[in-house]
Amino acid sequence: MRTSEKIKYFYNTHTLRYEKLVTPLRVKLLRIFGFIAAALTTSFIIVLIGQRYFPSANERTLMQENANLRYGYKVLDKQIEELEQRLATLEKRDNNVYRSIFESKPIPDSARAKMLEEIAELKKVSSMGQDQLITDMAAQLQRLFNRMNAQQTSFGSIEKMIERKEDLLAAIPAIQPVANKDLERVASGFGYRIDPIYKVPKMHAGLDFTAPTGTPIYATADGRVKEANFNTGGYGNHVVIDHGFGYETLYGHMVRIKARAGQTVKRGEVIGWVGSTGKSTGPHLHYEVIKGGTKIDPIYFFYNDLTPEQYNRLLQLAATRNQSFD
Repeated sequence: MRTSEKIKYFYNTHTLRYEKLVTPLRVKLLRIFGFIAAALTTSFIIVLIGQRYFPSANERTLMQENANLRYGYKVLDKQIEELEQRLATLEKRDNNVYRSIFESKPIPDSARAKMLEEIAELKKVSSMGQDQLITDMAAQLQRLFNRMNAQQTSFGSIEKMIERKEDLLAAIPAIQPVANKDLERVASGFGYRIDPIYKVPKMHAGLDFTAPTGTPIYATADGRVKEANFNTGGYGNHVVIDHGFGYETLYGHMVRIKARAGQTVKRGEVIGWVGSTGKSTGPHLHYEVIKGGTKIDPIYFFYNDLTPEQYNRLLQLAATRNQSFD
């Protein structure tokens, strides 16, 4: 028995009667298209979910390799951080210790890594791609390479300073210019003293050692004689020695000069004899130490031939406020 097709009716308010409901072809086509579109969309979503939560074997391999790369990056990044800390410690020690020993200025950071620039983080490690990981790692390694090169250059210069340290020690005025074992020959110290002629306080830029005429005068450090002549400014027969490294010494009022300009002398070598030439009130040696063009107190350089007790006593004698001999 054949079932008849179900027929739908609707009430037409215009004709006031029930009429058969007929679906237009256009509506049928739209319904079919909607069904197909919904099916395609649902299929696409199912495929995406499947790929996201049920990756293929090849995708799982790639995901594992990517995870391994990220883990390896974190390990290397930690090692780089530790290296940077150790390098920073070396740089600090280089500036504050090694270069201080050799009286050398610290190296500015700009000179340590001229190519070093602050690089903003590309992304968080968790969101970095492989290319970004490699780029970031290469940038960090380049910064370390630059700093290592600069530090190697710095240590090379310090090595040269060490080689010259012996020359520096020989160039520092470190003994008394006249024999003074009993420490009784320091007559006037560095600073303001009463001028023996004008009787007013005047800066006395050296030390006066009283000694009989003809007492030998010694070079207090290695160097080259810069001046050896009569000085009309008050020093009389005098000698100036350039020791290098910014150090010079002056010896005034000699009765006779032994050293000659341009001559190389060694510490302890006789360069002349005590006298009273120039602006002087009696036989004595006027001795000065000049560092970088500035006259400084010579008393702080007599550490090579005195015991600590003798040195303390000499400091007290030199500090006495009295009248100078020139």
